Amino acid sequence: MVFFWVGLFLISSVPAAVVTALVLLHYYLRWKYVDLIARIFQERPLFIIPRGNPVPDAEDVTVTMPDGLTLRGCYVSTPVQRRGVVLFGLEFGSNRWSCLPYCELLIEKGFDVFALESRGQGESDKEPGYDPLQWVTDREVKDTQAALDYLKKRPDSDPRGIGFFGISKGAGAGLLAGAHDPYVRCFVTDGLFASYTTLVPYMRQWFRIYDTRYLLHGLIPSWYYGLIGLVGLHAIEKESGCRFMHLEKTMAKLAPRPLLMIHGGADTYIKPEMARSLFARTREPKELWMVEGAKHNQSLQVAGEAYRQRVLDFFVQHLHEPMEKISRDQPTKEVAVGS
Repeated sequence: MVFFWVGLFLISSVPAAVVTALVLLHYYLRWKYVDLIARIFQERPLFIIPRGNPVPDAEDVTVTMPDGLTLRGCYVSTPVQRRGVVLFGLEFGSNRWSCLPYCELLIEKGFDVFALESRGQGESDKEPGYDPLQWVTDREVKDTQAALDYLKKRPDSDPRGIGFFGISKGAGAGLLAGAHDPYVRCFVTDGLFASYTTLVPYMRQWFRIYDTRYLLHGLIPSWYYGLIGLVGLHAIEKESGCRFMHLEKTMAKLAPRPLLMIHGGADTYIKPEMARSLFARTREPKELWMVEGAKHNQSLQVAGEAYRQRVLDFFVQHLHEPMEKISRDQPTKEVAVGS
């Protein structure tokens, strides 16, 4: 109500011609750009999607969703005494076996790893009428929640909880699902991005390409770019029947659980400043590692063993804890497993 009266006062203080001009500008921009934004937003970037090969010792997993879809996953057990369990979030378009290059040292050093293909990805069923994009929707979050439920109900589930390790789109879906589930005790991401904070900088570039009136660009504030962008996203949501998820508000909810955020210093898709903006929304304990020279989802290829060792050290520190320490320090965070 307060905002209503303030807005009414501001409008009454501005000449009617100015208000009319602003309203007409709004509808002009909406008419001219919303369909264009929706089309560009649905374009898939050109990058190499990794596809791993099955390993004989892995357990092939099938998860049936409430809507009847069947999702495919793999559970890889460590050959030594188990120190913890890690859920791996797959990048857009990859199959479940693509987790292995990222997790081979984790598996060797005592961590089980589980990866689940979301609907329409790998060998999982496709949902009629839903075509997955590189952006996270409510569908991928539901599928990640199903992966968490599966890990809780396994006969060998870890009552202490699990760690999460996700790449790009899979990282975003994992944070959105795990932020509200204390069973996830710590997070590692690589190439993480969010819809809104990625959309607004790109919209400034799109406007420059499709409209050469540069004076107009300077007059439009960032929040208005975001407003027009959200209108475009809403149009896609109505058409596809899904809901795009906005990670920005979720980042602060990860704490006090630790976060290691890895990002390519030469990423031209999700630029380092976008990653830093998202990282700034999180709370301690947190760490950002910019891998110099790495493009999007290429940090492992650039950093190699240093990458694997850093991820291993993180999970050893934050996931591999004695059972009695968990019980003593976190008595209110027990998770009912197997229910």
